[in-house]
Amino acid sequence: MPVTTGEFRKAMGQFATGVTVITVTRDSERVHGMTANSFTSVSLDPLQVLVCVDHRAQTHQFVQERKLFGINILAENQEELARYFAKPEQDPEIAARLGVRMRSSDRGTPLLDGAIVQLDCRLANVVQSGDHSIFIADVHGLEMHEGRPLVFHAGQYKRLPIAE
Repeated sequence: MPVTTGEFRKAMGQFATGVTVITVTRDSERVHGMTANSFTSVSLDPLQVLVCVDHRAQTHQFVQERKLFGINILAENQEELARYFAKPEQDPEIAARLGVRMRSSDRGTPLLDGAIVQLDCRLANVVQSGDHSIFIADVHGLEMHEGRPLVFHAGQYKRLPIAE
């Protein structure tokens, strides 16, 4: 019996992941972000990561055009930001109310303040697969901060239990 899209989505949801926000300049004044959990490291030499982005997402076009983008691993207290950046359109007033703060790396890559890890990336390769592109990027800089990661499992944001 063939697997349905719904069954596949539910099964893949059983794999707990961290939550990232991909940040990329939209134009000379605005930054666009997208929540993504299809992210992983690829290589240590050179330092590379990948993120999968739906062809229909605005982020897809911006990453292909700009080549520079940030990958921000969210802290457990950033669930509201994950939900905000999961929406295709982002309202600057809502972003301000949520406390969204961006800064630029030395290379001009937008990075999300408050994330526990911020990666400054440059697009190295694109692999087309189904309805997504696999963006492979060289990591040119990173910052790590104290904190615990936000986790996504079975369609819900979760926090890791505190070890006793």
